[in-house]
Amino acid sequence: MSDTLQPFENFKLNKQLLEAVRDAGYTKPTPIQEQAIPLALAGHDILGIAQTGTGKTAAYVLPLLMKVKYAQGQHPRALILAPTRELVMQIAEAVVAFGKYTDLRFVSLYGGIGPKTQIEKVQAGVDIIISTPGRFLDLYKKGEIFTREIKTMVMDEADKMLDMGFLGQIKGILEVIPVKRQNLLFSATFSGKIEKLSYDFLEFPERVEIAVQATTAETIQQVKYLVPNIKTKINLLVHLLESQNFNRVIIFTKSRKNAESVFSYLERKHLGSIRVIHANKGQNTRINSMEDFKAGEVRILVATDVAARGLDVSMVSHVVNFDVPLIYEDYVHRIGRTGRAEQEGAAITFVNPAEEYHFEKIEEIIRMEVPTVQIPEEVTVTPTPFEEQQGYAREIDGQKKKENPDFKGGFHEKRTRPKPNPNKVEKKRGNKNSNAKRNRNQMKTKGKWKKG
Repeated sequence: MSDTLQPFENFKLNKQLLEAVRDAGYTKPTPIQEQAIPLALAGHDILGIAQTGTGKTAAYVLPLLMKVKYAQGQHPRALILAPTRELVMQIAEAVVAFGKYTDLRFVSLYGGIGPKTQIEKVQAGVDIIISTPGRFLDLYKKGEIFTREIKTMVMDEADKMLDMGFLGQIKGILEVIPVKRQNLLFSATFSGKIEKLSYDFLEFPERVEIAVQATTAETIQQVKYLVPNIKTKINLLVHLLESQNFNRVIIFTKSRKNAESVFSYLERKHLGSIRVIHANKGQNTRINSMEDFKAGEVRILVATDVAARGLDVSMVSHVVNFDVPLIYEDYVHRIGRTGRAEQEGAAITFVNPAEEYHFEKIEEIIRMEVPTVQIPEEVTVTPTPFEEQQGYAREIDGQKKKENPDFKGGFHEKRTRPKPNPNKVEKKRGNKNSNAKRNRNQMKTKGKWKKG
C-alpha cells in the first residue's frame, strides 16, 4: 500500500463510521477504497474491477452505511446482492463491523435453510438487505419485501453471478426496484457479459479498476511448510525459533484466539522477550509493545493483521505467517516488514490442508511459486484431531463449491438407502392391535393418564 494514500478522515464519513474503521485497525485505505469511496459518496454509479482481497467490500459498505445513515421506517433502503451464501455472510460481517456505532438494521437472506426466521427479521423492520438473488426474489414474490424505498443497489462478484446463471433473476430484481437509484457493480473480471450488464444496469458509471500488481521484494527469501494441524505448527515454530538465528521476528496469526495461544505457548518456552498485540489489547498496551519491539527490547512479536497495521519496523529478520491471510494482499504487507533497507529477510508460511487453496491464490497474485520446505525430522508431527479434520474438510468443500457451483461436496455426502437383500429374512413386526411389548413412551403416557 502506498504511503501517499490519504487517510480515512479525508473522506466525508461521519464520526460513527470513522470510529468503527479505527476499531478495525485501518489507518489508510487500499487503492480500490481510495478511488471508489469518494465517488460513491458523491452519488456516482460505479463499475469496480477488483479481485477478492483488495478491500473492495469496505469500498462499497462504508459509503452505503453513510448514505443510509440511521434506522428509518420498516422497509429496506439498500440492497446488496452476492452469488453465494458464504459471500452474503462475509459481507454481513463487514456491515456489522463498520455499522457497530449506528442503529442500522440489516438482514442476510440466502437459501439452504427455511425462510421463516429471515421473514420475521424483514417484518421487524430493515434498512439494508444482503441477499442471494434467488432468496430475494422468493421473498419478494411472497409479498414479504417491499422494494419501493430502495435507493442504493450493490452487485458484488457480478461475474460469478453470471457464471452461475443468475442473469434472469438479476433482471427480475431490476424490474421490481425503483429506477431512480445509485448502482455499484463489482467484478473480478471485465468480460463481454459484464460490459453488457453494466450497460443495462449502470447510468454514466465511473470505472475503477485495480490491476493485480502485487510484488515482493527480491531481498526476501520466501518458503512454505505444508503442516497438517495447529499443534504441529506450534512444534515447528518452536523448533525454528530454537534452531535458527531469528534476531527479531513477527509472527502473524489470523485471529485473536490464535495470537493468544501462540503467545502463551512461546512464553512458557522462555524463548526470549515476547509480546502479543491484537484488537482486544488496549491501545496503550499495543503502542508500548510496538515501541519496545522497534527499540529491540522485544525479540518476538505475535500479532494479528489488524493490530499490526501501520507498524513500521526496520531490521526485522524474519516474518512467520502462522496462518495464511484470507485477504491475499495482506501477505505482501506482512512479508514487506522484513528485507528492508537492502537487508536480507526471510518470510516463512505454515500452510494447513484448508489453507492450500488460499496460498495458491496468493502465489497467483505475487506471480511466483513459493518453494516448499520439508518439516525437519526433529519436529514432532502430531495426529490431527477428528474435529480439526472435519473443520478442514468443510472448508475444502466450500472452496471447491466456490470454484465449481455444481460441486456437491465430499464432506456431506448424501447417504443412499441400502438396497434390499433378497436373501435376508425380515423379522415380523407386531401391529397396533397385537400384544407386542409397548415402548417406554407408550407406557409412561398411559400411566400418566390413568393416574389422573
